[in-house]
Amino acid sequence: MKKLVSVSILSADFLNLKEELDKVKDSGADMIHFDVMDGIFVNNISFGFPVLKAVDQYSDMCLDVHLMIADPLKYIGQCAANGADIITFHIESAGNTDDTIKTIKKANAKVGLSIKPDTPFEDVIPYLDKIDLLLIMTVEPGFGGQSFITDTLKKIHTAKKYISEHNLDVKIQVDGGINAETAALAGNAGADIMVAGSYIFKSKNLQDAVASLTGEQ
Repeated sequence: MKKLVSVSILSADFLNLKEELDKVKDSGADMIHFDVMDGIFVNNISFGFPVLKAVDQYSDMCLDVHLMIADPLKYIGQCAANGADIITFHIESAGNTDDTIKTIKKANAKVGLSIKPDTPFEDVIPYLDKIDLLLIMTVEPGFGGQSFITDTLKKIHTAKKYISEHNLDVKIQVDGGINAETAALAGNAGADIMVAGSYIFKSKNLQDAVASLTGEQ
């Protein structure tokens, strides 16, 4: 089955963002991945909501927003109001996980829940019947360009097996160190959606790079 691709614009050229968004749309990618970092939950700061709003106003692609912030519940409303179609937050963040899920649903966005490489899959089991997407980080969150952590393949496989056995409608997304080689490994383990930034934007041909992640090239 063809895998979906969500292109992380954290690696885009922000002096030419319109042109970069046009390239992403023409590449055949399925989503735009938008990382929000607060410098607290992770040791980096990325975009705020004005940038999200601008991207949403310019592009009609699905906006896949990943909140790497300490208190996601506080910002769900702003996130949805500025164009997020999917809102993913970390189970390791502060606040009540159930309340955050409910708030995302009330905002008419799809719910994603993310876990870091060292977080056991069992921690997300109580929430799998309430979410649309499980993001398994394949690097430590916070910075682009890191190498894929191969130990996460076991977690992807375990998650896929559990989701299938319980007939849950949950997509598995992977993010971190994704290229043609690691996408094949993650896809074989059960991942449905590949997030890639550096690999795609550093490629000479974005369309070929995206195709190499789908499993159909």
